[in-house]
Amino acid sequence: MADQNGNGTGAAPASNGAGAAPASPKFSVLAQYTKDMSFENPNAPRTLGPQQTAPNISVQINVNARQLAPTDYEVSLVLEGGAGQGADTMFKFELNYAGVFRVENFPPEQLQPVVMIEGPRLLFPFARQIIADAVRGGSYPPLYIDPIDFHSLYLQRLAAAGGQQQQRTA
Repeated sequence: MADQNGNGTGAAPASNGAGAAPASPKFSVLAQYTKDMSFENPNAPRTLGPQQTAPNISVQINVNARQLAPTDYEVSLVLEGGAGQGADTMFKFELNYAGVFRVENFPPEQLQPVVMIEGPRLLFPFARQIIADAVRGGSYPPLYIDPIDFHSLYLQRLAAAGGQQQQRTA
């Protein structure tokens, strides 16, 4: 029987000549959970009938992260939105869906992008389904939020923070 090191090749790890081989970057999901969920159906049953026009649907997205341990980060994906406005509000929702991720062996300059892009990217499909189920449970067709480009969202947030930094130093 061949002795294997876990990568299926049976080969020994490569050495860089200075001792142990450098460890590969690793991004792991330790847990994911709903921190807070709210669904409001304030004008039911009046708004449950067929609609003459398509409702105005709005969705806001926010991503937050905090370090829990040297390699562990909690990432919160907050989705807020609703359909209709004022007296014609059909429904409103707010979901704070979070996960704990272990980030190992990444260069320091890559930690923040990995946490703020990959964390919410992995959480989003689950948050999307929770919202769709809540809206369906409110007697509306399920709301499937379009996919989100978390890389672009991260870059926009960096640009906004950079603009604020420049305004403070001016």
